[in-house]
Parts: sequence; structure tokens; C-alpha cells
Amino acid sequence: MALYKVGHGVALDMNPYVLSATPCGTSSGSAISVAANLVTVSLGTETDGSLLCPASFNSVVGLKPTVGLTSRAGVIPITPRQDTIGPLCRTVSDAVYVLDAIAGFDPNDAATRYASKYIPYGGYKQFLNTYGLKGKRLGIVRNPFFQIVEELGLGQTFENHLQTLRREGAVLVDNLQIADIDVILNVTISGEAVATLAEFKLALNAYLKDLVVSPVRSLADIIAFNLKFPDLELTDKIDQNIFLAAETTNGIGAQERAALSNLQNLSKNGLEKLMRDYKLDALVTPRSDVSPVYAIGGFPAIMVPAGYDSQGVPIGISFGGLKGSEPKLIEIAYAFEQATMIRKPPSFKP
Repeated sequence: MALYKVGHGVALDMNPYVLSATPCGTSSGSAISVAANLVTVSLGTETDGSLLCPASFNSVVGLKPTVGLTSRAGVIPITPRQDTIGPLCRTVSDAVYVLDAIAGFDPNDAATRYASKYIPYGGYKQFLNTYGLKGKRLGIVRNPFFQIVEELGLGQTFENHLQTLRREGAVLVDNLQIADIDVILNVTISGEAVATLAEFKLALNAYLKDLVVSPVRSLADIIAFNLKFPDLELTDKIDQNIFLAAETTNGIGAQERAALSNLQNLSKNGLEKLMRDYKLDALVTPRSDVSPVYAIGGFPAIMVPAGYDSQGVPIGISFGGLKGSEPKLIEIAYAFEQATMIRKPPSFKP
């Protein structure tokens, strides 16, 4: 059982596999509803991990599209540079059918104009290929991602998954390193936090001003509303520190430009360089700890159920790549899912 921030309020979410375990992330409600068979499919939003993490912890498929592949119009923003909308479903096939339905150009979201060029003729369903792993070059970054699952006692589980990938025809390029990975995973050092705070205020104010009817029209209004109604907004359980920090920003100044430049360089010299140097089709990592790597560059990824720990808490395996690589990622994820069929219904343990 845990409290999670949703907008400026609090929601009570419970992991349907182990009720005392975290369901993880602000899209956890979407993941839980699918995992618990309350709905057939659902949508979530991700800025950094909010699709991939709930998918991993709730044993569902989470597909984080390339930023701009799906419209964000009407969705409360954090940063248009990283925000993306994607499906959370019980199977890769369901997720792909949803992606086909929601991908495309929207005049109300400028990012979709550029990203729509990535949509293949005939859509994404054609890439649900049982033999999709054949010939795929997959990069394995063990440090630090595989060290985490070793500590959880799931090291052998993922070694077995690597063997499955090989058996299904993939070429594994092992023991790779992403340049400056420690910096990328630290939102303060990378500049992600600085950039996101300023972008959040700008994007949220624009969103609120565009609403036809709203009691609040700015981030400052929201902060004031929360202070006026602390019992309603549960401010004793969740503070406004992020809102307050964002409100102190004043657009994109020198500090923010430096942060944005650093993020661009980290992506260019990190994932992009690794993928191109080794001619990789995808990166393979356990869990969602890799999410900042994909977030700061607007890159796609897909999470597939991969197992359960000794307590029954789910864990996923993620496949990620460069912008527009959804067709390859779908082939890889679907072939892995069909070769393993790991997902099982939730047990609702205490």
C-alpha cells in the first residue's frame, strides 16, 4: 500500500500481486487496472519511468512510444520534451493494437508532425512476429542494471532470459557501457531536474490558460488552492516542494539552456553512440532503472513481464532503442513474450 502523487492530490494504489509492494509510478492506476482484469487495455503517461516502472512491478506490458508519436493534447503536462502517452496491457499484441489506434498526427500537438514520419505504412500490427528475434543485435549493459537484479536474487532468471534471446536467433553484444551512465541516472547532475522544473511551469501554465472552464489558471493558483484547502489536498501527506521549486523558475534562462545542452550531449554520446557504434537494434535491461536514458532523448522502450521474486513481486525486462524504432522493438518484445509466456494472473497476497 502506498500514496502516490497524482496532479496536486494523492491516490491510494495497491499492487495486485503483493498488496504491500509498491505498484510504482504515477501511471500505476492504469497498470493495476489491467493487471487485476478490471479493464482490457489502458493508457499511461511517461515523463521518466511512469509507464515502464508500473509495467515492471505489475506484470503487464508497457509501451513508451517515441515522443510525439502519440498526441499529448489534453493531457496535463510536465515537459513536452519528454512527455509521451502509451498503452499498458496484458499482452504485447494488445499494446500494439492500442498503439495503432492512438499514433498519428494531431494539429493540437506540434511534436506529432515530425514524429508521424516514423509510423510505418500498414501500422504496427504487422510486426507481431513470432520469429522477430532472428538476426536482431541486442546490447547488454550489465553495469549498473544487472547488478540490481543480482541483489534481488534474480540474476539467474535474467541469465536464462539472455539464453532464450540467443536461442530465438538474436545476437547478443554483452558487457557494453553507456558513456556517463552515472550522470544520466542522476537527475540533478544531468540537468534533467533543472530543465524539467522550468518546462513544467511553462507547460502547465499554458495548459491551464487554454482550458474553457477552470478555477485555476496557473501553477501559482494551484499552490494557493492547496494552501487554502490542505485537508482536501492532503498536504500533510504530500508536500508542494516540486510545485514551489517550479514556481521560482522564470522561463528558459542560461541555467536551463546549459542543462538542456548537457542532456542533448548525454544522449548523443551515450545511447545514440552506443547503438550506432555496435549496430544495435535494441538495448536489453531488467526493470525500469534505465528509464532516464530513454526519457532525456525522447526514445521508445517496451516492458514485458519477465518473472517474480521470492515474495511474488513482478519484474519486467525492457527493450529500448532510438527514435522511431518501435517496429524492431515490437518484433523483439513479441518474440520474447511468445517464447517465454511468463505472465500469470495476480494473487493479491498481503
